[in-house]
This record gives sequence, C-alpha cells and structure tokens, in this order.
Amino acid sequence: MSAENLQQCGSGPLFMNPDSDHARQTFRAKSKALAEKVMSVPEAVDQFVSDGDYLGSGGFGGNRIATALLHEIVRQQKQDLSLAGHTTTHDFQILCAGNETGRGQLLRRVDIAYIVGLEARGLSPHARRVCESGQVEFCEWSNYTLALRFQAAAMGVPYLPVRSLAGTDTFRKSAARRVVCPFTGQELIAVPALWPDLALIHVHESDAFGNCRIRGTSVADWCLARAAKKLIISCERLVSNDEIRRDPTATIIPYYCVDAVCEVPYGSYPGNMPYEYYSDEDHLRQWLQAESDPETHRQFLDDCIFGVSDFTEYLERCGGKQRLEQLREQELHP
Repeated sequence: MSAENLQQCGSGPLFMNPDSDHARQTFRAKSKALAEKVMSVPEAVDQFVSDGDYLGSGGFGGNRIATALLHEIVRQQKQDLSLAGHTTTHDFQILCAGNETGRGQLLRRVDIAYIVGLEARGLSPHARRVCESGQVEFCEWSNYTLALRFQAAAMGVPYLPVRSLAGTDTFRKSAARRVVCPFTGQELIAVPALWPDLALIHVHESDAFGNCRIRGTSVADWCLARAAKKLIISCERLVSNDEIRRDPTATIIPYYCVDAVCEVPYGSYPGNMPYEYYSDEDHLRQWLQAESDPETHRQFLDDCIFGVSDFTEYLERCGGKQRLEQLREQELHP
C-alpha cells in the first residue's frame, strides 16, 4: 500500500464540532414563530454577532455578497471570528480589514477554499499580508467539499462520504478522514458537517418574517441557511407576505431559518447583484490599489468603513445615485 493510502486523516484542524445531536440541541431551542424580524444593520450585527463566532458568508466571489453586514461587523470591531472561506473573495478582503494594525484581530481561524484572489481582478495585498502574518489558523478544503459540509449539516448528519479530495495535497491539509464504505468496501473521504454560529446572506427579496427569494443561482446558500444556527438576511427590498404567498415555490429560504431581516438596497455593492446591478470594477480596483501600501490602506478604510455612519453614506462616497444607476443599466443592458 502506498504512503498516500496509509494516511487516514488530514492534518488540518477541525474548527467546529460535527456532532449532529449537539447541533440539534441549538436548533430545537430556536423559535419557529412567524414573527416580524425587520431591524437595522447595526442592530442586527450588535444583537446576533458575538466575539468568537464562526461565520458563513453567502453568495459567491463578488456576486450577491452581504457587503453592508460585513462592513458593520468590521465597523463594530468584532473579534476572534472564524470564517468558512467558500469563495469568499471580497468578503474576506473586507473582514481582513478587522486585522488592521491597532484594531485587534477580527479573524482568528479560516476554513480555506478560495479567499485571497478576486478572480481576474488580482490578489488582495492586505489579505495576503494577513494570511502570511501567522495571526490566522487555516484548514484547507476545496470549494466543493466545503459546500458539502454545509449540505451535511442541512441534512442533519455528521459527515458525507465523497470521492473528492482523495489523493490530493488538499486532503493532507484538510480535516477530512478516509473511511471504508460498509456496502462496497471502497475507500471514500468523509467530510465533516459544518454548522456556523452565524450566516450572512444577501437576497433579492424578503418579507418581514424572513421568507426570501433569490434570482439566479443560489450557490450553497440553500444549505448554508439551514446549517447556520443564526441567520441575518439583507435584502434589496422588502415585499409583503401576500406577495410571498402568491408564488410560494419562489421562496428559497423559509422564515424559520432567519433571525433578522435588514432592507439594504444595493447591499451587495461593489459586488454584482444578478438582474439588479453590475459590480463596480473601478471601486474594486481602487480597493486593491489602496491595499498595496499599508498607510494608504488605513486611510482608505477610514474613508469607506470606519469614517462613515452606515452603508448609505459609503454608497454616497462611492458615487451615490448616479453611479448606482450606471451599474444598474450595465447589468440590465450590457
């Protein structure tokens, strides 16, 4: 037997308990009442984000990300958070701002799939500095297996068996384990369930109770919403419950998963919101350029996050209504 086949466990740390019965105790205590949950972004972050939480961020890369909520987590200087890095590109870039000199340590542990690169836009210099600093502990996964960890949690099982990762360096750096199928005797890889303490998901529409609609691909958010112990939703617009009931099959996330609903038009900016507005590539380029110099980066963060009262003021500093209308036109009529 080869040395690779002898390795039964990855060497990476397991940051969250995959015990489904342990997770079930939390969900059993969660209210299922059809209650209104609308609140402001600062209120939601203050009430539901605690120091030391494990965070899951919805969307994918620069698409449909909960930017307003992420900004507020940094602005409130939450500490010692863990993160599921399931193609969290601009998300990770934002959260790394909380690991800026003199502001403590927002990020402590990260399950990596894809975090530092902003796709064709390039690598985030500050995110790279954070990764190389030794401040943050990492465990490696593929995007697929990290998504499967949410799926296992949504199914209420402690792990899922897969062929993926077998024979790779990613397996060696992960916390996955090799198992034998009881039916066929085949060797498979077991990826552990992941129940985040908190998830942030930006959606197109929600009612006041948290019944949510997403246009376009939902990526892993169907599972993430059901895996998370707490869930904050930001939405482009609030709609009535009558509207939700008019087309119930359009509801991707049901109200009983949700703890807070925040109405934030353009809440994914500078990311793309499918069928709503295009990503602001100029602003993302400015962000990357600012990060090249630590002092310039600190001033940029003061201008965009720490020096504004809320997300609306941030949007105004980035061009306001005129720029947002340009991005909407670019998305609708490319």
